[in-house]
Amino acid sequence: MKGLLLRLSSLDADAAAAMRVIAHFQALLSDGAVDPVVLVRSTAGLAQCPAGLELADGRRVRFASDGVALPGVPGHVSGSVDLRPAGRVWLERDGAEGPFDALLLEWMAIAAMVGGRGRSVPSPQAADPALVELVLSEREAIADRTRALRLLGLHPGLPLRVVAVSGDAGADPGMEAVMLLARCELPAAVRVATVGSLAAGLVQPHDGTDSPAGPLREAMTERRHERLPGGERSRGLRLGVGGSVAPAQAGASWAQARIALRFAVTGVPEEEVADHDALGPLALLAEVPAARLRSEPGVRALAELSGQDGGALSLAALAAFCRTGSLRQAAAALHLHHSSVAARLSGVETALGWRLRDPNDRLRAQLALYAWRLSTGE
Repeated sequence: MKGLLLRLSSLDADAAAAMRVIAHFQALLSDGAVDPVVLVRSTAGLAQCPAGLELADGRRVRFASDGVALPGVPGHVSGSVDLRPAGRVWLERDGAEGPFDALLLEWMAIAAMVGGRGRSVPSPQAADPALVELVLSEREAIADRTRALRLLGLHPGLPLRVVAVSGDAGADPGMEAVMLLARCELPAAVRVATVGSLAAGLVQPHDGTDSPAGPLREAMTERRHERLPGGERSRGLRLGVGGSVAPAQAGASWAQARIALRFAVTGVPEEEVADHDALGPLALLAEVPAARLRSEPGVRALAELSGQDGGALSLAALAAFCRTGSLRQAAAALHLHHSSVAARLSGVETALGWRLRDPNDRLRAQLALYAWRLSTGE
């Protein structure tokens, strides 16, 4: 952590400040259960404004930035996050929100929910990007990769998986990845760093090799229900999960994670996290050159449809129907009336020349949809 902060300080003062926020809460979580008084008092001092916490049983804790306890209810809340199953955390900043208030609130909420139950698994850690890149490299000597693993606090003899994370343009995917993985409470050692335009998460389970895809989907759903100042924090986030490999082959899992990421779809809850193991033979589509995919008649038809008025909704209806196999379930997933979805699918059938009720044609349509997404870089 210290090495990463020094690197960031020389590159981007804002990035270093944000990492210090994360390091603060990771330190609180490292000792297990987090006392509500300690959490709120330290957050108020970090934010330099009053902070508060309401627990599920109705108890309320408030502190000023100088560490003095505040009585009663807050007069002005500048930002808040609801806790699950009940409660909330908030800041009481006068005037405009601070640049890191959303980050502070999210980590305060994580500490309140996770630390309040007593933490039995380690918190994900932001890592030195140079060490993570070394672990992921297939060109470096195994001895050098093993040394990097040890410096990261990972075991060179235990299998690991790599998770690739892509976020909104302008956002730091590394910070988004650390926050999301913190919600998962994975029984694993997790190290995260920004690598190019993506974040790479090294996930080394303490026992077993289960994929973190399921917990990641649950964490994405949880975040989607929490509206923070400035909008949805999970919007634009996509994840790809690589296979379980020996640490010396981490580069192979990283390659698989990036392939899986190409199948993940922004804004579609069921498809925001793609698992390479679950893709199976579908992953082979990623090896086909984009130009060849675009030349396939079904893909061309989808491309033409996407450019028409309402084309995006028609493709969303196709994806939902292929995923569920049911008109009503597709309509429920899209929050539309089933007759509207039926009309959209009728237009898709006309464009493709296939009958979606026919299992073979539906399979062809689903493959064409995957190929179209891959060919457009989505």
